[in-house]
Amino acid sequence: MERLKLLAIDDADVAIMSACLQDAVFKVADISYDAKASVFTLQANRFVWEANKKPKDNNKDWERRRAVLAIKRAYAVKSRGFDRSKTDEILSLLAIRFLPGQESPAGTIELVLAGGGSIAIDVECIEIQLGDVSGSWGTEFKPRHPLG
Repeated sequence: MERLKLLAIDDADVAIMSACLQDAVFKVADISYDAKASVFTLQANRFVWEANKKPKDNNKDWERRRAVLAIKRAYAVKSRGFDRSKTDEILSLLAIRFLPGQESPAGTIELVLAGGGSIAIDVECIEIQLGDVSGSWGTEFKPRHPLG
């Protein structure tokens, strides 16, 4: 399977990117924001939802890959629901959504985390890149979301 490379420039693109990153896991240390360059980045181990065959490691049923999410034209970042100083804490991404601002095309890209946390990135406009940066590895665990 080829490595994933996506670009989001509107709401529909953000929804596709969100689906690809649902259940990605990452450490707090994998979050960074370069205010000077106006870029927020997140390195994560994403679950390969689009895989439709068994990975090369035949003892495992599912795959994960290392991916990088880059949100450009970012001018502010806020987080809640986790301690940024606990760099080894593992977080799980549930969804990405765009919340329009008062003046289009500005708004907020929200990363919704399991457990009620979130990261809000204020942007001038939607410009997000997502790309796999490694091959896949097998995992026995497929994320589940039981209905409550």
